[in-house]
Amino acid sequence: MNREINVLPFPLLLGLLLMSITSPSLNAAESDPRGERLLTDFTQASADLGWYVLNDNVMGGRSEGDFEQAQGQLRFAGRTNTNGGGFSSIRTQPLQLDLSNHAGIRLAVKGDGRRYTWRLTTAAQWRGRQVSYWADFDTRDGEWSTVDIPFAGFIPRFRGVELDGPALEPGEITGMGLMIYDNQDGPFELLLASVHAYPAD
Repeated sequence: MNREINVLPFPLLLGLLLMSITSPSLNAAESDPRGERLLTDFTQASADLGWYVLNDNVMGGRSEGDFEQAQGQLRFAGRTNTNGGGFSSIRTQPLQLDLSNHAGIRLAVKGDGRRYTWRLTTAAQWRGRQVSYWADFDTRDGEWSTVDIPFAGFIPRFRGVELDGPALEPGEITGMGLMIYDNQDGPFELLLASVHAYPAD
């Protein structure tokens, strides 16, 4: 017996297929309804930014620092020693971020009372060397807080020395970093839960 086979029209079949695909989770290229843009929240669904350590031992210093990611947080900890460079830092691998429609960086942190620095890079150079942009922020010992750092607050520097320019171009960000360089000796620990770009008011 011949059995008639009903074939769905192609447009209907395509529509059903698209409906069955699960929407991707929020990543570094997407914004939430409040206008914030999630850059990372250290979960498996978050973009891997390739963090790595750079301490002052590259210039003969004696500070120690490292990081670990677990349970949706990044833990940055170690000990600074001002008999040398006096800093510890972690940085992302090179990336491409256009944050020109945003006003600054928003961090969710649990600190230890010490002062930290958020670091950005672009393609900007000074005398043929890459410029970095620093913005310091304070923390409260043992407390979670939200830190807003406006792009206008980032200062251009070369090897820690403040420059007159060029100004930060938020549409051309090529890297991010977290650093402690507060001219103090001793242990440090900072928990970082998320990094967003926040919109202008």
